[in-house]
Amino acid sequence: MSALNPSLSAPPVPFRQDASLIGLVGLAHLVSHFSQLLLAPLFPWLKTEFNASYTQLGFLMTLFFVVSCAVQTASGFLVDKHGPRPILFAGLGLLGVAALGFAISTSYWMMAFFAVVAGTGNGVFHPVDYTLLNRKVSAPRLGHAYSFHGVTGSLGWALAPALLVPVALAFSWRAALLTAAVLIFGVLAVLWVNRATLQLPALPAPEKAAPGASNTSLDFLKIPAVWMCFAFFFFYAGALSVVQAFAPEAARQLHGVPVALAAMCLTIYMLGSAGGMVVGGFLAVDPARCERIVGMGFGLAALCALTVAFAPLPALAVPVVFGVMGLFSGMAGPSRDLLVKRSTPDNATGRVYGVVYSGLDIGQAIAPLVFGSLMDHGHYQAVWLGLVGLQGVLIASAFSVRRVRRV
Repeated sequence: MSALNPSLSAPPVPFRQDASLIGLVGLAHLVSHFSQLLLAPLFPWLKTEFNASYTQLGFLMTLFFVVSCAVQTASGFLVDKHGPRPILFAGLGLLGVAALGFAISTSYWMMAFFAVVAGTGNGVFHPVDYTLLNRKVSAPRLGHAYSFHGVTGSLGWALAPALLVPVALAFSWRAALLTAAVLIFGVLAVLWVNRATLQLPALPAPEKAAPGASNTSLDFLKIPAVWMCFAFFFFYAGALSVVQAFAPEAARQLHGVPVALAAMCLTIYMLGSAGGMVVGGFLAVDPARCERIVGMGFGLAALCALTVAFAPLPALAVPVVFGVMGLFSGMAGPSRDLLVKRSTPDNATGRVYGVVYSGLDIGQAIAPLVFGSLMDHGHYQAVWLGLVGLQGVLIASAFSVRRVRRV
């Protein structure tokens, strides 16, 4: 069986058709990442409003990602059975409802309930997005599609604090969340108007299995490369969590970076990552070299992390190193997605991406517990060394996927 979708041998479709689909999927992905940070930028206000500790507020995020993980796995089966469009609309609708629910919540437990609703909505996006991209985008543009998909995710993370905090300062945290709900429902309206672009033709019925052989919707779980991809995304999420939650503060403590400058490090990293994904889209044109690109990207990113851990950097150089590390990590993004694409059976795209990308949610739920303990004990250099270790595992995992990929 070929590891590539048969559509990869088809002639390219018109650029406008590809661009329209890529843009709509990217817009939905932006909302997914935006919604992951609906609450975190507002923690100072929520802490006062509900008399909650940061541990309690952090639990809302853990609840979100645990639910998202479970839903992501299940939604892959629904996408393969019913198509991605209705599942996408349901996910966006739930995120909008959750944002409204957060805005009107009068207790911590109401917030917890709507965190479950938000996690349910967030869990559908990767199976939906990659099913649409893999089945509708022409092969020469698939690397660019993955690139744009990654860029919109990074922009969604950047948009959340940039939008919510100023509105909360000017009006209230409730107004900020109402604004978020308007944005989410606005995107849903845009996708609804363009719903024809998101329609997929039905897949042909799978061939009947030979006597004595199985042919079930769970057969893809027997493919070793699927589980190697799951492990890759688990460790990728761990590395991302370290950068998002702890690396700026750990660097501040190691190099005496002013608070305002340290606060810029994550934004600079995300901008570097977005730029790297654009470059990575061109590098991913040849699927045969995706493992080498992933290895190179994370290898160079690990060198940046080692520099922060051991080199006597001036404070002004630290954000620059964050930006370069983000650039190299972003370059690996489109090739990272091709690793999964090349390991996916043609009729199981939603299921495979649901299982594989659930590794992201699990990693984001576990990593803060490990690295948060290092931070509490003042082991700031160990935080950066842990990040280097995770990046090293990513390099090894990428080449392991190639070794075990189905043929």
